[in-house]
Amino acid sequence: MLKIHFALSLFVTSFIFQGFQGQRLEVKKINKYKFEKTKNVLFYIQRSINISTIIYELNVNEKEELNLNDPIKIYWKNYATDNSTQSLNYIQKKYAYGIETRMLDAKNETFCFNFVSYKKKLIYLIKSPVDNKYKAFCEIAGKFVILNKIFIQIEGGTFWFPKIKYIEVAGKDLTKNEDVTEKIIP
Repeated sequence: MLKIHFALSLFVTSFIFQGFQGQRLEVKKINKYKFEKTKNVLFYIQRSINISTIIYELNVNEKEELNLNDPIKIYWKNYATDNSTQSLNYIQKKYAYGIETRMLDAKNETFCFNFVSYKKKLIYLIKSPVDNKYKAFCEIAGKFVILNKIFIQIEGGTFWFPKIKYIEVAGKDLTKNEDVTEKIIP
C-alpha cells in the first residue's frame, strides 16, 4: 500500500504542478530516456509521461566542498525542449520529490535521507570506499548498492488516478561491479 501511495504521490504531484510540460512518450525502457550525467549527480528520477527528469546532485561550493546543512540539490531538467533547469516548486518539495536529510556522523560527514513521500526507503550519502567521492547508497534487491536511477512507468488511468505499472530502481553493486535493478509492482 505504501508503494502505491509513494508512486501515486510522485506522479500526481508532479503531473499537476510540474513546471515543465514535456512531451508524452511511448518508450518503455529506462535506458532509452535521455540523461546527461554530470560530475556531482547522485541519481535521478524519470517517468514515462514525459522526458523531463528530476535530478539529485551534491550541493557543493566553488571549492567543491559539500554544504553540510543542505547536502543535496534537487531540480528538474527539461529535456523535452531546451535543456533548461528549474527548481522544484513548493508542492513538489513538500509532498513528492523533496527529501528529509539528517547527519549521521559529523566527523565522517555521512548523511541519511528519505523522500518526503516515502519515509521507509532510507538512502545514505556516504563517501565511496572505491574513489572517496560521495554516492547515494540504498538497498536494492536485497543488496546495499549505489543508487543511480528510478523510473516510474505509467500506463493509462485518469488524471487523478494514474495506473502505475511499475517502479524500477537501479544501482551498482560495488562488491561485484554489476548493475542491480528491482522492479516494484504496486
